[in-house]
Amino acid sequence: MKLSVSLDAISLSRWNSAPRTLVENIGFEIPQGTTMGIVGESGSGKSLTSLAIMRLLPGGMTASGRVDLDGVDLLGLSSTQIRKVRGARIGMIFQEPMTALNPAMRIGDQIAEGLVAHKAISKAEARAEVLKLLDRVHIPDARRRIDAFPYELSGGQRQRVGIAIAIAPGPGLLIADEPTTALDVTVQAEVLDLIGELIADLGMSLLMISHDLGVIASICEHTLVMQSGRAVEAGRTRDVLLRPGEEYTRRLIAAMPRRDGSAPLTRQPEPGAGEPPVLEVRSLKRAYRSASGHVLTRAVDDVSFSIRRGTIFGIVGESGCGKSTLSRIVMGLDRPTAGEVLFEGESLFAKSPRALRLARRGFQMVFQDPQGSLDPRQRVGRIIAEPLYLDPDAPRGKKREELIAEMLMSVGLQTEDARKYPHQFSGGQRQRIAIARALICRPKLVVADEPVSALDLSIQAQVLELIRDLRDSKGIAFLFISHSLAVVESISDEVGVMNQGKFVETGDAREVFANPRHAYTRALIEAEPRIDQPRRYGLPEVADTPARTRT
Repeated sequence: MKLSVSLDAISLSRWNSAPRTLVENIGFEIPQGTTMGIVGESGSGKSLTSLAIMRLLPGGMTASGRVDLDGVDLLGLSSTQIRKVRGARIGMIFQEPMTALNPAMRIGDQIAEGLVAHKAISKAEARAEVLKLLDRVHIPDARRRIDAFPYELSGGQRQRVGIAIAIAPGPGLLIADEPTTALDVTVQAEVLDLIGELIADLGMSLLMISHDLGVIASICEHTLVMQSGRAVEAGRTRDVLLRPGEEYTRRLIAAMPRRDGSAPLTRQPEPGAGEPPVLEVRSLKRAYRSASGHVLTRAVDDVSFSIRRGTIFGIVGESGCGKSTLSRIVMGLDRPTAGEVLFEGESLFAKSPRALRLARRGFQMVFQDPQGSLDPRQRVGRIIAEPLYLDPDAPRGKKREELIAEMLMSVGLQTEDARKYPHQFSGGQRQRIAIARALICRPKLVVADEPVSALDLSIQAQVLELIRDLRDSKGIAFLFISHSLAVVESISDEVGVMNQGKFVETGDAREVFANPRHAYTRALIEAEPRIDQPRRYGLPEVADTPARTRT
């Protein structure tokens, strides 16, 4: 099987505006049994290119050119004809499995849909085939899980179901659009290993789309770099990522957080005489119990640490390890089963509700998704000022407007941005707005829960640099939570590695990652994909057939 893509343009046409070109002059080939990656930032056109191949472009968008699959132009097929190609010859794994899967259907029925549509088999035969597929994608206890709903599975298991759906009819080409973006590093490694195993065993070709250069390096033989809808650079992955020829590719690589100790050393502030830590957590526990009082899970289990003024304490760990529960307790949004949380030496949970509300002026939170944490109906100025409404002593009128303008400028935005709405900003700019909102009460501590995981590399680098600057220039302490080891090491002074509610290892960030003592820390480091490592997954490389591009 051979896929040859030659897109002249993908255009967006609306009744009230002139046509706009979103992707232009893209060409590449994927021969049988080869793997290719497309990398680029949001808006580069990589996902639109994959949707054009599948003929799944949103309404108002049209693609011109050719998409040849074994000599047949997919763009010229009728709706009935292309439905016979989708699934049967080209399968697709989507980015967010919870969105891609029907929440009201059992997973077995969702996998069986493609089998029944493309093969002449009965429902009983399809169910038997689904059980084999669930075993194939390593879903444990397949006979029980086949009747589960998506919400009953973990994120990694849902992505495995998405892979089973994509491979069920036996396609020759698998398109994977950001299939590991929201996954923990070990689950990401498991999913990539599974995809590599399947394309090797089933003889499929792979088109992997990602903004994560490490993921592309770990599985793709060839790589195409896209920027603003155009091809920038293409070639063998190791050449593109280790010896880039174009400035844009070099900028992407330079923006990657690195686990090599190259992050700038921080200025360690000297604590004042008798000055307590900004945050001190002592023997913290949080257990969830059944109605009968039986302990169901220990989300946080005897955790202790402290954060001094002007330092960043990073917490790294997988989903379910207790990171978010810990952050909610630190913010006073959940109460611990045992232990203490002290802010500037005073116990949070010994305060009255009114005193706790006033104390919250000193610690604020930045959430993972700026799109979801900003009210789309409010102007940015109103959003940033929101914490002030809890402060009876907050400035009003012109002084409040001046304070909002000061906060916008402190995060690299303009004063006139206060009159705009969130949708008028990029993802990185929205996260800057969220940081400005956290800063307006002039907090001593900011809790940042996965603040850069949804951002492109260059925007992620800008936000991380902003956090470093706020630490150094304003002496703000940060509790920085992430599942990315590279991000945590690049920004943290100290780090705690969390697993099953406990810290399995703590200490200086560079020392912990350079000389890990605990097996769990070593497993996390081993699982994280890097561009300077040999390709890990899939078939051994075939004869040199570099991707063809038109630039």
